[in-house]
Amino acid sequence: MRIFKSLDEIEDIEPSVIAFGNFDGVHLGHQEIIKKSVQSAAVSNLKSSVFTFSTHPKNLITGKNTVKNILYPEEKAAIIEKLGVDYFFSIPFDEEIMNMDPMDFIDNLLVARLKMKEAYCGFNFRFGHKGKGNPQLLIKEGERCGFGLHVLAPYKVEGNLVSSSLIRKLIAEGQVDECAKYLGRYYSIGGEVQVGNRIGRTIGFPTSNIHVDETMVSPANGVYVTNCIYNGVRYPSITNAGVKPTIGHYGKNVETHIFNFDKELYGKTIRVEFLKKIRDEVKFHDVDALKEQIRKDCIYAREYHILQGGLKK
Repeated sequence: MRIFKSLDEIEDIEPSVIAFGNFDGVHLGHQEIIKKSVQSAAVSNLKSSVFTFSTHPKNLITGKNTVKNILYPEEKAAIIEKLGVDYFFSIPFDEEIMNMDPMDFIDNLLVARLKMKEAYCGFNFRFGHKGKGNPQLLIKEGERCGFGLHVLAPYKVEGNLVSSSLIRKLIAEGQVDECAKYLGRYYSIGGEVQVGNRIGRTIGFPTSNIHVDETMVSPANGVYVTNCIYNGVRYPSITNAGVKPTIGHYGKNVETHIFNFDKELYGKTIRVEFLKKIRDEVKFHDVDALKEQIRKDCIYAREYHILQGGLKK
């Protein structure tokens, strides 16, 4: 998959079928749009493309970082590539894009530069100055410019509209077990393991720590049953997301204790999948009380993993 991170980089491309959207979570609704565009491209002997923005439009429009990312850019690209996409246009949403006339967006960007022959989008897709461009305009101009448009109906699971805002809400509230049905995978956080205060090691529960980026949505403070993926292998684990109030004053991070694991992971890259929240993060009156609660949490998490087939008794 070729990745284009700016409009200036776009050159030497072939005509394609393009899927449009923010795709900020690449949830099941997003995947449906992308899969249909890939299938259509194969039938038409065209390239398949995804066009999205690397920065969320609402953050520029409001001037605030109000919309948190669900995925890092490289994570989003990896998921999209697995869906069989040839071209990934991940363009910053800037003043030029925001103020572009919808007709210029169609004629100069979609047709002239991106060589669009067919497109797929969601029912609520908007583009151009003040969001004046919509699917109806694309259908009309497609007749003039020679491209087709497919507008997909709202994608629902168990009667609920699948959306990135819903997924962000579930993550922020700690309802991580609900995310999988909308994402099509576990909600996860990846990153490089950093050196922490090593308190976990001294009380018998060594942990691998990942810093929580402020631009990313993060799970509610608490203790979770998790999986830890390292070198492509999934290990049963338990994770605390929070600020460690019993120990001192710390920024929010994700610290994971991996069961039956003794490798040193400092400086290594891991991914933590969140399966279920066990409890809220609380401040204990001393470290011994914290240690006893962690012991109970580990018993719960182990039993959960055993029931799921991830651990042997």
